[in-house]
Amino acid sequence: MKKVPSPCIDVCKFRREGHCIGCSMTKSQKKTFKALKKGEHQAAYVKLLMAQQENMGRYTHWGPAYAKKLKKKGFKFDLRPIG
Repeated sequence: MKKVPSPCIDVCKFRREGHCIGCSMTKSQKKTFKALKKGEHQAAYVKLLMAQQENMGRYTHWGPAYAKKLKKKGFKFDLRPIG
């Protein structure tokens, strides 16, 4: 699997107890994603992030913004929630 584009949607404002209001990642989580080298690990991380967003709420804007980013980069990824 090729590398997965970063879940960051270029909002990068850390509020909500240190979580970005754009993608829900903390600064530490962003560093962790960047350190992942295999596409399957990155894909699993994005799924984990999606579960985090679902749990935290108020991230309905992320899915459409990330889908647009994926399309622009020519990458296909299933953005449906796990389960």
